[in-house]
Amino acid sequence: MLAGCKKFLDVNDNPNLPESVSESLLLGPVEAGASTYVANGNAAVLVNQWMQYCVPNQPMPNTANYLITTSTFDDYWNSFYTIEMSNLHVLNIQALANGNSMYAGIAKVLMAYTLGTATDFWGDLPYSESFQGTNISTPKFDSQESIYSSIQLLLDSAITALNEGKGSTPGTDDYMYSGDMGKWVKMAYTLKARYYMHLTKAPGHDAAAQASLALSALESGMSSNSDDCYFPYAGSGTSSSPWYLHFFNTTTLVLASHYVDSLVSRADPRLPYLVSKANESGLYTGNVIGSGAGNIDFYSVPGSFYGDIASNGYVLNAAEAEFMKAEATYIVSGYAAAQPIYRKAVTNNMLKLGIDTSGAAAQTYLSKRGTLTAANAMQLIIEEKNIANNFSTENWVDWRRTGYPAISLIANDNITSLPRRFLYPNSEISTNGSNVPSVKVTDRVWWDAQ
Repeated sequence: MLAGCKKFLDVNDNPNLPESVSESLLLGPVEAGASTYVANGNAAVLVNQWMQYCVPNQPMPNTANYLITTSTFDDYWNSFYTIEMSNLHVLNIQALANGNSMYAGIAKVLMAYTLGTATDFWGDLPYSESFQGTNISTPKFDSQESIYSSIQLLLDSAITALNEGKGSTPGTDDYMYSGDMGKWVKMAYTLKARYYMHLTKAPGHDAAAQASLALSALESGMSSNSDDCYFPYAGSGTSSSPWYLHFFNTTTLVLASHYVDSLVSRADPRLPYLVSKANESGLYTGNVIGSGAGNIDFYSVPGSFYGDIASNGYVLNAAEAEFMKAEATYIVSGYAAAQPIYRKAVTNNMLKLGIDTSGAAAQTYLSKRGTLTAANAMQLIIEEKNIANNFSTENWVDWRRTGYPAISLIANDNITSLPRRFLYPNSEISTNGSNVPSVKVTDRVWWDAQ
């Protein structure tokens, strides 16, 4: 009887909750997480408020004019670490152990993407000692400089694994690229270029050298709109686009006048795709940040391309690769060399939204915004990149690097200069406080040198 006791008493094994899950079952959720939590989650909403693209239709003060505490960032940190990066770590380790290099490669690409987004928010992060379970309960914080080195190593390793093509091949479980390893390799090279360009003014780094590294990576990176990385949403109650939920699943978030007015004033032909007319007035109208709450029917919300319930959740756009190429070329070779690259990037973004680029509206816009000069090159490149990178947190990175697009401090009683980083969350301070750096929201991260 004793010999059979263990099996007989083992009543807590739930067949519906297995201890391990196959790579094919892990892949879809981590891809959804990259879109829902990292690229287009609540952290992205805050960044877009600070970039003055959207605003809560609430009484002031609120997060749009910087009313934040350490607890504001608990949800963001948990989404990045507990939900996304810990599961990507599991996917990578398991795929390597099972000889499935393509799954491991995808995990590394998405880990580099998530880690890169996180360090651009917070700066120094726990990484080298993270994901060790109870072995290390209070992981040290690695410097942002070392994090950036880890990102490039992750991407190099990902490219090798993806090209090896060993083991099981992802198929319909790969919602982003349907098992096309060539697309994942392009994404990896584009991310390499992104993180090279972030260091154009970092201490100990040279802008021209970083731009040259980016140009080399972009030779193998994304080259057309068909290379876009996004998570598709079915448009149902259980599969809704994140930006639809942010704006339409509440009664508080609307577009800001700073964003809407910039498109209106330039007669941008992308306006009706990016912005909906206000229900009450039939006009493109954003809420003025600082003015407080108003009748929500008088304000615009996102247009159909990004704001529908079934809109794609974009993680990385080919447009970013094209504008990075324009900026890097400008740094290395001047505005004349960057001109055709820049104009092609603007045109391709219009085509992506379904605009006839030979029509009068597009041609008029290109005649006003399509020509670089020595005086306007960086401004135009970054401003147009921001439009093409709609709602991307990368826009906040570009503003910190270049000062474009120009934004002004909103009246508040909390800070005297614009935010340049996230605060570390209260949850991390309470559990790993001895390692958490002391920072203010106006402090600069390592690469954001004066």
